[in-house]
Amino acid sequence: MSAAINNSGSERKLVLVTRSTRLQELVVRHHTLDQARFYIEHLGADFSDYLRENAAYAEALHQTVEALQAWGRYQLIDRSFLPNYVFAPDDIVLALGQDGLVANTMKYLQGQPLVGVNPEPRRWDGVLLPFEPAHLRSLLPDIAQDKRPTRTVTIAQARLSDGQVLRAVNDLFIGPRSHSSALYDLQWGEQHEAQSSSGVIVSTGLGSTAWLRSVVTGSLGIAHAVGSRGAPVYEAQPWDAPHLTFAVREPFPSHHSSTELVYGQVTTQSPLKLRSRMPDSGVIFSDGMENDFLRFTAGMEAWVEVSDRQGCLVV
Repeated sequence: MSAAINNSGSERKLVLVTRSTRLQELVVRHHTLDQARFYIEHLGADFSDYLRENAAYAEALHQTVEALQAWGRYQLIDRSFLPNYVFAPDDIVLALGQDGLVANTMKYLQGQPLVGVNPEPRRWDGVLLPFEPAHLRSLLPDIAQDKRPTRTVTIAQARLSDGQVLRAVNDLFIGPRSHSSALYDLQWGEQHEAQSSSGVIVSTGLGSTAWLRSVVTGSLGIAHAVGSRGAPVYEAQPWDAPHLTFAVREPFPSHHSSTELVYGQVTTQSPLKLRSRMPDSGVIFSDGMENDFLRFTAGMEAWVEVSDRQGCLVV
């Protein structure tokens, strides 16, 4: 039996957030392992890679749970339960998975320390995953006593006119659910215009290395290809930057839509407000999770701003 971790009398509960592996999701979709194997191999893919990933995650989960058992009070929840789970103020939260799971977990917290645990370092680079299961026994006592350094992460939020709020650690997407045009009125500070585009990305400092970077990089590349010279070099923002950055994707100029307000910083002095003109396809989703969305249909207004919540990532 494993020796208990010396937690210096701390009674803080550990909450471990887990995710399904690709193999587990395939089995749910195709009902059996053999049918999942047939589907993948029929596409010419390597099914053994799914098996290796699943086995590595299972082993990492086993090691992590052993460390939690040695600690004392702990609870496991699947990522699908995050929207309805109530974290205690003094919980210590761990996320075992890729960077996306860490981001998805952080937006539901209110300052509790979050530990990103990498289940398979050879597979995942893990910018937000500085730790492995083997580190937890020595790490947890320091976290419980607030002796471990942390990084503050700015969180974005969208507030709708009906009172709903959606937060994001990386970015918010505002636009159509399907591949169609987003129609909306955009107000940035005192400037205002009607727009038609493929949607608006609003990024935090942490997210400025992700989707926003690809949007800006593509725009700069196109500008260079058509003869523009001296384009600025894109630079990511600090994780705790006190502002957000918005970028309009593929803005379309017409008699009824303009393309002047396509990029800028969202601050207290220059807030971002949008009014939807999309009859039924408009949505706002966060951190690439299309199932985690708010409906944003015609007439609804959204205020996009820095949240009063901040992420606290253990490093």
